[in-house]
Amino acid sequence: MCGIAGILAGGQGGIDAELLTAIGRCLAHRGPDGEGFFGWNGRGASVISRSATDLREPSVAMVHRRLSVIDPSEAGAQPMSSPDGRYTIVYNGMIYNYRALRRELEEAGHRFRSECDTEVLLAAYSQWREGCLTRLVGMFAFGIWDAAERTLVLARDFFGIKPLYYTFWRGGLAFASEIKALLQLPALPRRANAARVYKYLRFGLSDSGEETFFEGIYALPSSHYVKVSLDAPARLSPVRYWRLDLSRTTDLSFDEAARRLGELFSQSVTMHLRSDVPLGVALSGGLDSSAITMLARAGLGPQSDLSTFSYVADNALSEERYVDVITAGAAAQSHKIALSPRDLLSDLGALLAAQDEPFGSPSIYAQFRVFRRAHEAGMKVMLDGQGADEMLAGYVPYLSCRLASLLRQMRLGPALHFWRGASRLGGQSGLGMLLHAGGLLAPTALQKIGRRLGGKGLLPRWIDARWFARHGVAGEPIWRVKGPDVLRQTLNQSIFDNSLPQLLRYEDHNSMAYSIESRVPFLTPALVEFVFSLPEEYLVSRDYPGKRVFRAAMRGTVPNVILDRKDKIGFATPGLEWLQGLGGWYQQVLTSPRARAVPALRHEAMMDMFSRMSRGQSDYDHCMWRCVNLIAWAEQFDVEFPE
Repeated sequence: MCGIAGILAGGQGGIDAELLTAIGRCLAHRGPDGEGFFGWNGRGASVISRSATDLREPSVAMVHRRLSVIDPSEAGAQPMSSPDGRYTIVYNGMIYNYRALRRELEEAGHRFRSECDTEVLLAAYSQWREGCLTRLVGMFAFGIWDAAERTLVLARDFFGIKPLYYTFWRGGLAFASEIKALLQLPALPRRANAARVYKYLRFGLSDSGEETFFEGIYALPSSHYVKVSLDAPARLSPVRYWRLDLSRTTDLSFDEAARRLGELFSQSVTMHLRSDVPLGVALSGGLDSSAITMLARAGLGPQSDLSTFSYVADNALSEERYVDVITAGAAAQSHKIALSPRDLLSDLGALLAAQDEPFGSPSIYAQFRVFRRAHEAGMKVMLDGQGADEMLAGYVPYLSCRLASLLRQMRLGPALHFWRGASRLGGQSGLGMLLHAGGLLAPTALQKIGRRLGGKGLLPRWIDARWFARHGVAGEPIWRVKGPDVLRQTLNQSIFDNSLPQLLRYEDHNSMAYSIESRVPFLTPALVEFVFSLPEEYLVSRDYPGKRVFRAAMRGTVPNVILDRKDKIGFATPGLEWLQGLGGWYQQVLTSPRARAVPALRHEAMMDMFSRMSRGQSDYDHCMWRCVNLIAWAEQFDVEFPE
């Protein structure tokens, strides 16, 4: 797990050593254990050095900051070149099946001098080129320079667990693990992306597709690679190397599917335990993190140390009793943190700096502090349950998606039976479920009409519609779900287009702010492909809000008091209480000169919304946080908004 960056000069002369040093310094938190630079100028041999000043005015340069997890010896240092010098890699991530790949590559004639996965990945690329990507099991973002072809290949893992951003600069291209590293480039504009700001303010979507909040800075999508030529670095055509096959189905019975899922998940957790440094688990007390904790104990054995790290609230949101059940059952050392609004206020600058872009709610602060506590306890690797809700239908709105599937399939009797039972689960009214299901099934024109009749097609008063219209941004996103399996299609969208991408960004940036490699055992291609081959009723039933087959798979491994829970909290924080506790800070931000310099917001209407919420005259809504967070982000990164 590391920080990576690179620049292709694009014919503009040598790349400045001070710039490369500044980029490396900016990524130091991602890799405090070592630093390396690579340079190629086309006139002589490539140079790899611990100092950027040794690179001899390169036209191609790469930067690496190292967090040592597998083989911490110098043999695993990066940048790393192939034995013949043709390929050089900077890589961030972990390839969990690197030992199996190494054996296969050794049979093909490759020889290795280290025990790290980086060398295996480099050999795999030299053997199979881009075809190596579908052989990998892991999380990764990397750049590989090919001196013979004068090309750079950038690639990102199947689900986008590890980040990779790029921008065009001075006729060339630059890439990095974090946006803040790209902002070190002289004269790079810091202009807000109006389309991204709109989706964030209106719908809470912070990460989807290639665009970021910074105009001209892009994210390489998950499951994609791109080959960049030094002679034409602005010509990019990302290639998707993997996608879920939604037509694949299984004929396993429910009990057989549960057994197979249990086997696959146990294997995944065991694989994710591979580490040469201390390892812990982020434990919320919910099903996903509890399953990881119990299986981690089984995989590590009874004599190994196992630590868990949890946020515990001091109100109805607290899951502390469930945390205690799991830590006792796993014989783990428990670390707990409690937070107040004042804690958030003191850490807000660090949190904004870590994230680079606005985020949906203050709840990610709890995660930020959990990783800080893990760092203080000496952890370098943490396991987390991210992705389970999106693949196993763990959120309450997925009940409506299952109902929509039954209605689209004209299974009216089962639909009525499902609706009656699911309406009693809580979290969504029966009428709300019907309306949501109807919206998923309605043609585009009817969706627009329905939203206007319900008031949802109208922009809130605090959003300046005229500013967005001037910049070509308008309209509502229409969720087009094709085919009979509405739930399956919606889960696919959640994984690749809306929910999961932002959660993975929050997690990566929060963990790496404290030099921690965060691993997510639910997100392997084999596991996700298997779950998506199952009938929808294996995931969602009238008696459970989601994860039905996974609950069955974990019976006997996870205590029943966890398996039989039907509520969902996670690392949630109390929004209204925190707004009231931070009222002075909110008001300070909202009345600041920067707030009036954000033309996307209508200042008087925004202040009125804040006043009503803080006095309890209207329900708390995360849109208030989004307004304040956008203003604070613009201040933190000195972002300009075009008029």
